[in-house]
Amino acid sequence: MRISERVDNAVRATAELAVSDGGPTKAEAISQRHDISLKYLLDILRDLKRAGLVRSKRGPDGGFLLSRPPDAISLADVFRAVDGPLADIHDESLRRLTYAPPAEALPQVWMAVRASLRNVLETVTIADLVAGSLPADVDAMAAQYQTETEARHS
Repeated sequence: MRISERVDNAVRATAELAVSDGGPTKAEAISQRHDISLKYLLDILRDLKRAGLVRSKRGPDGGFLLSRPPDAISLADVFRAVDGPLADIHDESLRRLTYAPPAEALPQVWMAVRASLRNVLETVTIADLVAGSLPADVDAMAAQYQTETEARHS
């Protein structure tokens, strides 16, 4: 599983909109603060707008705003808006995916991968992210990962 630069930038931009003072935030400000190319960021914001996660306001006081409260936008929503399905297995539905032996159990592995991604990305909201207060199970998984990684690299 690879988290694309596009998803990473989209989540950071969405988080930036969540902490705005209630008014629109200019794309230029987000671009500069997060060192994202303005053209690239505008493409991302267009995808987020198409998905109904952000809206834009024109004019000198214009910019971008979230379309929903930050606690109603999950990281999975942002991910899907800019990158499509969470775990895409060569454009096949996992329900219909079958393999010959000895790999016949592989579709179940892919289902588990997708389920674990959903368990994290659908439960963490933009509000959780900007508050720095992640769900307990996500915090626990991250702590376990950090411990295991440090042990491997010691």
